[in-house]
Formats: sequence, structure tokens, C-alpha cells
Amino acid sequence: MPSSRVWFLLAALGTLIPWIFFGSWFATNGFAPISFLLDLFANGAAGGFSADVLISIAVFWIWSYFDARREGVARWWLVLPAGSTVGLSLALPLYLGLREKEAM
Repeated sequence: MPSSRVWFLLAALGTLIPWIFFGSWFATNGFAPISFLLDLFANGAAGGFSADVLISIAVFWIWSYFDARREGVARWWLVLPAGSTVGLSLALPLYLGLREKEAM
């Protein structure tokens, strides 16, 4: 399994790349959370993709909670704000990095 450094690097990329798109949206539309959520479902393609990612993050949160308890992963709760503010692209590698660091 890759070292925790690799996972944390992927978490950084998983933050930067989505926020390039999010930042562009917010620069154009201002801080409008309701409009942002509505735009996630602007058409069938966007809605299907958004639903897939939202379901995936919910499943990941449930799985990682129980995995963290079993594996003794400290600071598991960091995946909650990570998934809420960025998404699975940050939360998943962040958790894997925390898990790998715990195993060292």
C-alpha cells in the first residue's frame, strides 16, 4: 500500500482540482449556496453525476466510521468536513492517509 505521504498528496490534488471548478463558479455567481446546489442538478447528466457522488460520499462516511473504529484510526472525523466542503476526492485519500499513518 502507498505511504501516507502519497495519500496526502492525492488528497491535496483532490482538493485543488475540484476547487478550481468551484472557485470559477463562485467567482461568476457569488456566494450563493442554494444556487450552487441547484446547479449540481441543472440537467440529467449533472444530476446523475451529482447523485452518484453524493451517494458515494454517504456510503464512504458510514464505511470509514466503522473501519476507523476497528482499525483505531485517530481523527476519523476529518473526513466529514472534507467530504462536505470538497468531496470524495479529498475525503477518501485523506482517510487512507490517516489509516496508513496509524498502521506505521
